[in-house]
Order: sequence, then structure tokens, then C-alpha cells
Amino acid sequence: MKSKYLRINVGGAFLAFSLLLGVGITSASTAQAQWRNDRSYQDQDRRDRDYNRDDQRRDRDYNRNDQGRDRDDRYDRNRGSRNNDGYPNFGGSFQLRQTALNAGYNNGIQAGRRDRDRRDRRDFRNESSFQKATQDYSSRLGDRELYRRYFRLAFPRGYEDGLNGH
Repeated sequence: MKSKYLRINVGGAFLAFSLLLGVGITSASTAQAQWRNDRSYQDQDRRDRDYNRDDQRRDRDYNRNDQGRDRDDRYDRNRGSRNNDGYPNFGGSFQLRQTALNAGYNNGIQAGRRDRDRRDRRDFRNESSFQKATQDYSSRLGDRELYRRYFRLAFPRGYEDGLNGH
């Protein structure tokens, strides 16, 4: 009877010891893996910073024109300042500008596709949606005339894309 209890106690002690040993080995290897990952993240951060710095330098060099002035500093009184999308910025809210440009472009595509399918005239100025230029306008957006101006800027580009099958 005593030998039975002795075997159970020794077996339990052995099981507990092996469990603790396994947990210790596992936690040590996990700590090493985390340390290596932290180091690789630091290396990646350094590479990202270097790339961004070089990218900014390339952008700055690209934006210099022949006279040494920045392209971004140019402003044409009649056309307004240019944004990255290629359309001038005449002011107004961002939502007004984007809504008008999107509506003008989309209506232009529809008109261009319609004219292409009909093999009709290729003059967008006669389109009623171009002349009205109020599709999707809401007074919450702001000035109606400014909206129409943006709308009419985007319409010809959409019209050409529609004619070309885009």
C-alpha cells in the first residue's frame, strides 16, 4: 500500500517537474523570438524613414522647374491653383468641389457614350446637362455658380472618356 502511494507521489512529482521544465523552455524561446521581432521592426522603421526622406527629396527635386521656383507655388489668375487631380481649385468647400467634379465627369461619360453609340455629334457644349451644370447640386454645398464652374471643368474629360469607350 505504501509503495502504491510512493509511486503515485513520485509520478506526480515527475509530471509537475516536466511540466515546469516545458513551460520554462517555451517561455525562454518566446522571449527570444519577441526580441528578434522587435529588432526587425526597428530595422523596418529605419528603412521606412530613409525611404520617406528620399521620396520627399525626389518630390522636391521634381517640383522644381527651370527657373528654380516650385511648381506648387504657381497660380494662374484665370485658372486657379492646381491640385493633384489636375483640376484647378477656385475655392469653396471640399465637398462642393468633389461633388461637382464627380457629377460633371459622370454626366460627361454618359453623354459621350450616348453620342458614341448613336454616332452622333461630338460636341459636348450642346448637352443640356453641361449647360445646366446643376446635377447633384444642393444648397448645403455652397455657391451654385462655383459648383457649375467645377462641373463644367470635369464634364469634357468625362465626355472624351465616354467617346473613347471607357
